[in-house]
Amino acid sequence: DRVLVRIKDLTLEKADQEVWVRGRIHTSRAKGKQCFLVLRQQQFNIQALVAVGQHASKQMVKFAANITKESIVDVEGVVRKAFQKVGGCTQQDVELHVQRIYVISSAEPRLPLQLEDAVRPEAEGDEDGRATVNQDTRLDNRIIDLRTSTSQAIFCLQSGICQLFRETLIRKGFVEIQTPKIISAASEGGANVFTVSYFKTSAYLAQSPQLYKQMCICADFDKVFCVGPVFRAEDSNTHRHLTEFVGLDIEMAFNYHYHEVVDEIADTLVQIFKGLQERFQTEIQTVGKQFPCEPFKFLEPTLRLEYREGVAMLREAGVEMGDEEDLSTPNEKLLGRLVKEKYDTDFYILDKYPLAVRPFYTMPDPANPKTSNSYDMFMRGEEILSGAQRIHDPQLLTERAKHHGIDLEKIKAYIDSFRFGAPPHAGGGIGLERVTMLYLGLHNVRQTSMFPRDPKRLTP
Repeated sequence: DRVLVRIKDLTLEKADQEVWVRGRIHTSRAKGKQCFLVLRQQQFNIQALVAVGQHASKQMVKFAANITKESIVDVEGVVRKAFQKVGGCTQQDVELHVQRIYVISSAEPRLPLQLEDAVRPEAEGDEDGRATVNQDTRLDNRIIDLRTSTSQAIFCLQSGICQLFRETLIRKGFVEIQTPKIISAASEGGANVFTVSYFKTSAYLAQSPQLYKQMCICADFDKVFCVGPVFRAEDSNTHRHLTEFVGLDIEMAFNYHYHEVVDEIADTLVQIFKGLQERFQTEIQTVGKQFPCEPFKFLEPTLRLEYREGVAMLREAGVEMGDEEDLSTPNEKLLGRLVKEKYDTDFYILDKYPLAVRPFYTMPDPANPKTSNSYDMFMRGEEILSGAQRIHDPQLLTERAKHHGIDLEKIKAYIDSFRFGAPPHAGGGIGLERVTMLYLGLHNVRQTSMFPRDPKRLTP
C-alpha cells in the first residue's frame, strides 16, 4: 500500500514525514557507524543517511555501503531538516534518514563511465586534472550518459519544445498531419537520399514531408504541421548535421502576401522561447552548470532583414561576396554576431534570398527576377529553418524544374498535385535538435539527439 514519493517533492514541507522513495544510488560513503548515500531520480537528488540506531543495525549500514553505484533501490525513511545546506544535491534543505532499504535492481560494479565525470565542465577538468568524458565514449554508452542531470535536463526541455510547438499551432488553428516516410521519388529532387529495398522495386526515405504538406494545402487544409523523422544522406561530419533528425514542419495558405506565413512561423518560435523561459528554468540552469552560456535573447516582433542588408553588413565587416552568392557557414556565424551587436537579438529572419541559391520550387520575387520569396531563420548565428513561398502554378513549376536540370518524370507526382487548383502557400522546416542545441548554447547537435545518426554512427 506504500506510495512512492518523487525526490523533487522532498522539501521542507515534508519535514518529519515518513516516505517511500525509489531512486538510483549515485554515490555512497561509509563513515564509522554511518553510511551517506546520494539517491538520484532523473535530474534531482537527495542525501540519505543510514546510521546505527533504533532502525538500522551495523549489518544494514554495511549492506547499504556495499550497494553498487547506479543500482535501483526503494528506501523507507523520515525526511529531516538538514543541519546545514547539503552541497552537491538539488534537495539542499532536507535529508532522508533511512529506516529500510531494498535493492530493486543491482548494477554491475564496473561502469563504463562515471556520472560525476560526465557532468563536469570541461574547463574544470582541465584545470585540476580530473577526468572528463569525451563525446564518443558518451555516445557509445548512451544509456549511462542519458542518466546525467545535464542530459535529463536537455531532453526534458526538448520535450517542452515539441509540446509548445503543438500547443501554439493548434491554438492558431493548425491541423497536425502524419506523412509517409517511405516514398517513391526523392522528395527534394536531389541525390542526398537513402534508397531502400521495397518488394521488387526501390523506394526512398523522405528528405522532407514537404510534398505531403503541400498536397494537404491543395486539399483545403489551410494550415498544417507535422512532427516526425527526416532523413538526409549527406556525408557531413559537422557539429550540426545528422543523417536522421526530427523535423518540425509547417505549411500554410495565405491570402495576400507570403509574409503572413513568415510572421506566423516567427511568432510560433517566439512563443516556444517564451514558454521555455517560463516553464523550464530549472532545466536551463542545470545545463548551464556544465555548459555555461548567455541567456537566449529575442525580440518581439522578430527582427527581419533582407538578404541584401545582411550582405551589406558582412561587406562592412570586410567579407568579400557577390550579391547572388549563398552564405557560407563562417559568414552565417559572423552575420549572427554582427546582428547581435547591432540589434541585441539571437533570433532573426533573413528574407528575399537570391533565386539562384534556392530550390526549383521557390517562388521568384515578382518585383525582382534575381531574388525570391524565401527566407531562413537563425538562432545564435546558425540556420534553424529554411522556408519559402512555393510555386503553386504547374506551368511555372515545370519551367523552374527544367531550369535546374531536374528530370520531370521523377517529380511528375509533385507537379501534378497543383493541376486541380492550388492556393498560394508557404512554409518551412525546423530542426528540433538544432533548436535545442542553439537555445541552450551547446556546441554539438549530438548532445541534443537522444540516439544520434550520422555518417559514422548507426548504434546504439
